[in-house]
Amino acid sequence: MAKKTAHDDLLAPVTLAVGQEELLLDRAVQEVVAAARATDADTDVRDLAPEQLQPGTLAELTSPSLFAERKVVVVRNAQDLSADTVKDVKAYLGAPAEEIILVLLHAGGAKGKALLDAARKAGAREVACPKMTKPADRLAFVRQEFRGTGRSATPEACQALVDAIGSDLRELASAVSQLVADVEGTIDEAVVGRYYTGRAEASSFTVADRAVEGRAAEALEALRWSLSTGVAPVMITSALAQGVRAIGKLSSARGGRPADLARELGMPPWKIDRVRQQMRGWTPDGVSVALRAVAEADAGVKGGGDDPEYALEKAVVAIARAARSRGRG
Repeated sequence: MAKKTAHDDLLAPVTLAVGQEELLLDRAVQEVVAAARATDADTDVRDLAPEQLQPGTLAELTSPSLFAERKVVVVRNAQDLSADTVKDVKAYLGAPAEEIILVLLHAGGAKGKALLDAARKAGAREVACPKMTKPADRLAFVRQEFRGTGRSATPEACQALVDAIGSDLRELASAVSQLVADVEGTIDEAVVGRYYTGRAEASSFTVADRAVEGRAAEALEALRWSLSTGVAPVMITSALAQGVRAIGKLSSARGGRPADLARELGMPPWKIDRVRQQMRGWTPDGVSVALRAVAEADAGVKGGGDDPEYALEKAVVAIARAARSRGRG
C-alpha cells in the first residue's frame, strides 16, 4: 500500500512518488490523473521517460496556454534526469504553473538525491511506494485490496493467496480483482484454492517462458493446457507481462554480475540468469510490440473482447514473433 503524507491533495502542484514498487508508482500516477480529469475531463496527460525531458522541455510543457488547459506532466525515473534538466525542474519547483500538476517518480536512492531533496523542500505532496519485501507487507496489501473493493475475505484466504502467487504485487492485485469479479459473498480459503494453486502459477509462467523464448508452438500448447485445467486468464496475462517486462528491464540495464543486477532491478539472481538466456533475439522495438500485445490481451480477458482464449493466443504468437525480431531485420 502506498503511504501518503498528511498533505494529501491529489491536485497539489507537485506530487513526488518515491520507491521502486511499479504497481504503487503507477497507482500514484493514476490517482492524480483521475482527480485532475474529475475536475476537467479534457485534462492533457504527458507521461515522459527521462530521455524525453531535455533542457527546456519542461518550460514548454508548463508554459501558459491561450485556453489555460489543465495538464498533468508525469516524469518517470526522475533520478535518471540529466544535470541540466534537473536544474530546470528545481527552478520549476520554486514557482509551479497554475493548472499544471507535475508528478515526479523517483526510485528514492542516492542517485538523483538533490532533486528528491528539492522537491521535499518545496512542499511536494509525497507518496511512498516501497518494494514490499516482507511476507507480512504483502499480506497487508492483499487485505487492503479486498477492503478497497468493499468485499470480505477471510484471513486464511488472504494468506493462501500470498502463498500461491508470491511477491508480485501486480499479480496479487489482479488475483483479488478476479476473485471479486467471479465470486459472490465472502471469499474463503477454499475459493482461493480452486482458483490459484501452485500448479496454476507454474503453468501460467510456463506459457510466458515459452513465449518470450520465441517458442510459439510450445507456448500455445502450454496455454491451452493451462486454460483447460482452470487457470484464470488474468493469471496468464500477468505472467506474460512479467516475462516481457523482465526482458525490457535487463536489456536496458548496465552489465554486471547477477547479484549486482538483482539489486538494481529487484529480481532474484537466478531470474537474472534465466532472463539473460531468454533475451537472445529481442530488440527494443520487439519489447514495445510485445508490451502492446500484452495490454491488448489484458483488455480482452477483462471484458474488452468476446473471446479471452483468442486474445491470449494472439498475444502469445505476437510475443513469440517479437522474441525473434533481431534475426529478421
